[in-house]
Amino acid sequence: MSPTKKIYLDYNATTPTEPKVVEAMLPYFIENFGNASSDHSFGWCADDVVETARSQVAKLVDCRSTEITFTSGATEAANLALFGFCKKNGSKGNHIISCKTEHKVVLDTLKALESDGFEVTYLDVDGQGNIDLSQLEESIKSSTILVCLMLANNETGLIHPIKTITKIAHSKNVPIMSDITQAVGKIPVDLQDLGIDMAIFSSHKLYGPKGIGALYLNKNNNISIDKHLFGGSHEKGVRPGTLNVPGIVGFGKACEIANQSLNNNHEKLVRLQNQLEEELLTIDGVTINCQDEERLPNTTNVSFKGVDGTKLLRYLNTFAVSRGSACTANQVNPSHVLKAMGVEDELAFASLRISTGRNTSSEDIEKAVFEIKKVVNQLKTTAV
Repeated sequence: MSPTKKIYLDYNATTPTEPKVVEAMLPYFIENFGNASSDHSFGWCADDVVETARSQVAKLVDCRSTEITFTSGATEAANLALFGFCKKNGSKGNHIISCKTEHKVVLDTLKALESDGFEVTYLDVDGQGNIDLSQLEESIKSSTILVCLMLANNETGLIHPIKTITKIAHSKNVPIMSDITQAVGKIPVDLQDLGIDMAIFSSHKLYGPKGIGALYLNKNNNISIDKHLFGGSHEKGVRPGTLNVPGIVGFGKACEIANQSLNNNHEKLVRLQNQLEEELLTIDGVTINCQDEERLPNTTNVSFKGVDGTKLLRYLNTFAVSRGSACTANQVNPSHVLKAMGVEDELAFASLRISTGRNTSSEDIEKAVFEIKKVVNQLKTTAV
């Protein structure tokens, strides 16, 4: 079967770049190719479009453009934020609070900080992926310098009550950092209203190019970080290196389009999610993880009892879905998110993340459900 006939249902891993985004980027590869730091007309032109894009990105998440630093993606932004903040504030304490279901980029960075002498408390979650807000409050102590919790989970779509979490942290004079990558462009994200102090997100999750992302630092709360990288004064010294002007232009355009289409896109994704889950629940032994919780409108995490998970993805070869995060998809381990929720290894292996997007149609869902039902029944018959 040719690739064009395959159905893509892994939009949480990455999205196709919007044609209008590509169109906006093209002149900055060949015609207007200047270095944004150069002191002549080519450089001034590049700098102007970078600042325009910065404003477009800031508008989508409701913050000031001066609070946005461009990075190569959310991974670099997380490293810059966590290492930079801890380096600057290490004299105030060494304790950080996070959660067992965070994205690996946060968990791995926190692990590196632990090896540098920092103490990390990883909050438990219940069977629906929720943290206990009382446990969060009780975990804050005099040495706590940061709370780090994501807005929306990349595997289950669960949305944490970040505004409430921020209020709890701020009541103890503790800043909060949030990975907002999966939420931006899918649900309204108002950084001023949420009160977050630091945030990270990526372009390629919202139909922009890969290799560009953003770090948000709340200036109202006087948040700053120490340098972690060296080699120039670009991006006010936070992230040195020649700016990826075409990527930044594409990121800005993608944010502008997302802002314009947010409501219509949300309604469509909700309809597709309802269609998908109603059909999946007709399969015997199926569980929709976090089904009764507030979730992203495009994300469904489903477990199939009595199915050999090692064969499930291999047999579903006519469309693209995943077991979980694209950053860990090639590892032969059950999802750390589902395990933290109390899902047994065997069932976690037999679980899929299905994430829809702008190009997904009702017909795509019909075909996917038909194929899933066929494969699940086949694997159950084989197991008997």
